[in-house]
Amino acid sequence: MAQSLPESGAARNSPRDSGSVSIALPGARTERRIAWMTLVIGIATALAFFFTGRPAWAAGIAIGAGLGWCNFRWLARGLDALVLASRAQESRPRPRVPLGTYSAALFRYALIGLCVYVIFVYLHIPLGSMMLGLCALGAAAIVASLYEILRPLS
Repeated sequence: MAQSLPESGAARNSPRDSGSVSIALPGARTERRIAWMTLVIGIATALAFFFTGRPAWAAGIAIGAGLGWCNFRWLARGLDALVLASRAQESRPRPRVPLGTYSAALFRYALIGLCVYVIFVYLHIPLGSMMLGLCALGAAAIVASLYEILRPLS
């Protein structure tokens, strides 16, 4: 028995697949909301620090928020690929996950760690500020979750 996806605005055609396969994925609206809210929260916090006379911290927060946004986009791509692979192998008893999905997840964290290290060492941006900027993703996820709870789809 096939499961149908919700017909509410929560499904989308994945633009990341560049036209190859167009499958509606649940949670797309929340995904987009978290992505833009990460940047908005990061930029707002960076501006607050900049106008209070801490430009190095403002730069670190902006950089951290940007890295958090990249991390979220890469994570979403990996999960979308995983969903598409599992749907393509519905009839198999043990679906196989492409090796690239695992390596992309490890590469994502290694790349973010390398970026933070290089920025800290060569640009002398405070490490704590970049970590605070990375927390913009968590704050955006919390705000988006609260929004979904308070304004559920009808």
